[in-house]
Amino acid sequence: MSKDNANYDLDARNLRCPLPLLKTKMMLSSMKDREILKVVATDSGSYRDIPAFIKSSVHNLISVIFYEDTHEYEFLIEKKDIDNS
Repeated sequence: MSKDNANYDLDARNLRCPLPLLKTKMMLSSMKDREILKVVATDSGSYRDIPAFIKSSVHNLISVIFYEDTHEYEFLIEKKDIDNS
């Protein structure tokens, strides 16, 4: 896993679609502006769903990494408030 400065970690491994996305949305809604969330998921749908959600929101997708050895996707997301986007 990458070294990062995430404020929160969401372990969505072994959760099937749509749970990784729903848990990501719930976590972001409880966070403050500019805090960083790291999500780790194994469901391949997350690779499509989480970036699509972030693109349609005010939040910032910092990075997406796929680890072939563990088949894990890692997303770093910066929370943005609508007033500060």
